[in-house]
Amino acid sequence: MSLENWLVLGALLWGAVAGWLLPRPVYRLAVPAGEERPERTPQGREFGGAFGGWLGPARAGGERYGPSAPPTAVATALVCGALAAATGTRPELGAWLLLAPVFVLLAMVDFRVQRLPDPLTLPLAGGALLLLGGAALLPEHGGDWTGALLGALALGLFFFVLFLINPRGMGFGDVKLVLSLGAVLGWYSWGGLLLGTFVGFLLGALYGVGLVALRRADRKTSIPFGPFLIAGALLGVLMGAYAA
Repeated sequence: MSLENWLVLGALLWGAVAGWLLPRPVYRLAVPAGEERPERTPQGREFGGAFGGWLGPARAGGERYGPSAPPTAVATALVCGALAAATGTRPELGAWLLLAPVFVLLAMVDFRVQRLPDPLTLPLAGGALLLLGGAALLPEHGGDWTGALLGALALGLFFFVLFLINPRGMGFGDVKLVLSLGAVLGWYSWGGLLLGTFVGFLLGALYGVGLVALRRADRKTSIPFGPFLIAGALLGVLMGAYAA
C-alpha cells in the first residue's frame, strides 16, 4: 500500500477518534445566550474523564444526553479522510487534521443553538495561522502563509461590513469564525477563498429556502450560518489541495 493510502487510513482513524470525543464538548458548549454552561450531566453526575470532563461521549448512567458519538465519529473521519486524500504528503495536512475536528465541533454547536462560542472562534484563527506558518517552513508545502494571513483579514473585514449593514442577518460570531476560514481558504489561492465563501452563502440560502418551503420558518427566521460557511470552506480547501 502506498504512503498516500496509509495517510488516508491514518486520517480516517484520527478523525474517528477525535469525532468520538466531540459529543460532550458539543453538549457543554451548546448553551443559549445568557445561560451558564452545565457543570453536571442532566442526571446530576459530574463530568469525568479527559481534560476535566470536556472530552468524550455524552452518556451518563447508560443514558445519552448529547449528540450520538458514532455519527459524529463517522462524519469527522470522512472529513479528515477527504482532506488527506486531497492533500497527500504535503506538510499542511497536519494543520488540516488538527483543525478539522474543531470546525466540526463549531458546526454542531452552531446548528444546535445558533451560537459560536468565543473560547473557540478567536483562538482557532490564531491556531490556524500558527499551524500554517509551521507548514510554510517545511519543504514541499502547497500554499502560501501570506495568502492565509491576507485571506483571514479580507474575509473578516468583509463579514464585519456585512454585520454593520445588517446585524440581524449576520451574527458577530460568524465574523470571528471567518477569520480562521479565511486563513485556511487563503492558504492555496484567492480563487479557493472566493469559491468556499460563495458555496457557504449558497448552502445557507438553500437551507433557508427549504425551511420556508416546508413552512418551518419564514423570511425573518434566523438560521445557523456557521455550518454552511464551514462546509463551503471544506470544499474550497479540497479543491485548492487537489489543484496544488
